[in-house]
Amino acid sequence: MQKQEQVIKLWFRKQLTADFSILPVGISLLFLSIIFQTLNHRFLSGENLANLISQNVPLALIATGSVLMLLIGEIDLSVGVVSGLCSSIVISLNVTKGWSPVGSIAVGLAVGAIIGLSNGFFVTKFGLPSFVVTLAGLLTWQGVQFTVLHSSGTINLPDGFISSLMSTYLSQSMGYYLALFTILIYALSIINNFRKRKNAGLKAKSRKGSALKVLLLAVVSLSLVRLLNSSRGVSKAMVFLLIVVSIIDYVTRRTRFGRNLFAIGGNLEAASRVGINVKRVKIAVFIIGAILASTGGIFASSRLLAVSTQSGGSDLLLNAIAAAVIGGTSLFGGRGSVWAAILGALVIGFISNGMDLMNFGSETKLIVTGLVLLAAVSVDSVLRSKYRKRG
Repeated sequence: MQKQEQVIKLWFRKQLTADFSILPVGISLLFLSIIFQTLNHRFLSGENLANLISQNVPLALIATGSVLMLLIGEIDLSVGVVSGLCSSIVISLNVTKGWSPVGSIAVGLAVGAIIGLSNGFFVTKFGLPSFVVTLAGLLTWQGVQFTVLHSSGTINLPDGFISSLMSTYLSQSMGYYLALFTILIYALSIINNFRKRKNAGLKAKSRKGSALKVLLLAVVSLSLVRLLNSSRGVSKAMVFLLIVVSIIDYVTRRTRFGRNLFAIGGNLEAASRVGINVKRVKIAVFIIGAILASTGGIFASSRLLAVSTQSGGSDLLLNAIAAAVIGGTSLFGGRGSVWAAILGALVIGFISNGMDLMNFGSETKLIVTGLVLLAAVSVDSVLRSKYRKRG
């Protein structure tokens, strides 16, 4: 019995001190769920969870780009405004100019890519701090957004393809099939990892720990689908988000480009000396981040059925960066995962949604979110200090 307890304690310690772990933020989500469900029984209802997911899909997409920026030790302060500008261009072309939805979206994403390219160019070509370059972009692109919307200030979105992006759902059976498929893929990835480590002569990870992770994923995913099916079902926007994050996660963990991201964020000088084209990688990350911001803006406009001069403003930028950090991505670069975007966005969403149900004011939500962010950064700083001591 004592030996089992020691094994469990050791496993928890490893999870809490790993380069990236779902455990700390997972415990936070569980803690928030228990508190808000106790205070208001509607919190974990299917209807409320569907609304919560709908509100946070755009934020999670934008935060995914912020995670990539933080991994290489950079920051983009223009992502919020870029999301507003690109969504304004898309809706303006589609509604006022009569362009097709696909053509309008293509132009919006292209504009986002060009903005990302320009940010990356100034940072890498002239050695300017990304903070300064993107702060200038924040002001510039906000002015361009006002120009795009100058005639009306607001454009309402009629029924159509773009408006349906956030309002279409899978059937109940398809929701369960998706959950089972996700569990199967995750289990197969773990088995494949065992096989590769064995062939390489490396020590395999704990089988019990891996089985526990699969079981936990199964419980969470099937329970979530069951709850969502009691309302409107699993939204296609949520499926899109999971696909995007899964692809980017694979790229960051399984490809040379992904390894270069962590190398640059971990030690820029060492990455340059081993032959990594730092400038090219940074420009690529700025472009990907801006495209994700544009995508998030389009989904946000679909949810609100309109764009205005306020689109992409307010606290969107701060929440995107906060979501990345709260989810476990280091502010100092070189450590984190793109899944941090979804997890951090959920934490922020849980706090905001739960306090709305309790009729708390905006000032209380801002204070609590700020304290959670401070705690996340403090933990990151402490862990980084420990890593340095260990060499």
